Amino acid sequence: MIPLKDTIPSKRFPVITIAFIITNILIFLYQQTLPPQELYDFLYRYGTVPRQLVEGLQMFIATGFQWSLLWPALFPLISANFLHGGWLHLLGNMLYLWVFGDNIEGCLGHPGYLIIYLLLGAGSQLLHLLSAPLSPVPLIGASGAIAGILGAYLILYPHSRVVTLVPLGFFITLIRIPAVIFLALWFLLQLANAFTIGMAPGIQQPVAWWAHIGGFLLGIALGIRVRKKRYA
Repeated sequence: MIPLKDTIPSKRFPVITIAFIITNILIFLYQQTLPPQELYDFLYRYGTVPRQLVEGLQMFIATGFQWSLLWPALFPLISANFLHGGWLHLLGNMLYLWVFGDNIEGCLGHPGYLIIYLLLGAGSQLLHLLSAPLSPVPLIGASGAIAGILGAYLILYPHSRVVTLVPLGFFITLIRIPAVIFLALWFLLQLANAFTIGMAPGIQQPVAWWAHIGGFLLGIALGIRVRKKRYA
């Protein structure tokens, strides 16, 4: 299923969402200019490598909480959200961000949305780290942050419908799917992949399924909090 748009108009022009999309595209285009070894180094420097993050936090504690050591360890939790491993990875993420992000930006306001998006991305990676704290493979992509946006959307706009491109054999059709159903199916797919593909022994997974799940749950928590404040 490919979402094309939702039926809820945004309250504000999505400045931050558009800025995120442009930034992701520009950084990916820059990645394409790098030779293989430089690209490898770039992804390992600015992607979140769980083992390096754990070692950095251990060093921070062992040296008596020297704050100068903390930022280099934590910065990839932000920068990794703007790196992607391929065109499909990038375009898929940006499509979901475009469809669902504008409404969350309209709800939170531009500054709040900017901060929350980055926190959702960082939080989703930290939750993934619990599943693979010693992994040497960098986490890259906006998927965790966008999963958080989806979770918040589920709570804040449950009556919305998503205009979805659905392949039916040799035919393709457009269906307006209730957002609750669309997002529930998306989340169940992440769970299924995490407990099957993600737990296959001896196989290094290219997709951080637990970051998707963690981001979605964080987004639900955010949505519940915002909804409570809205009706307080």
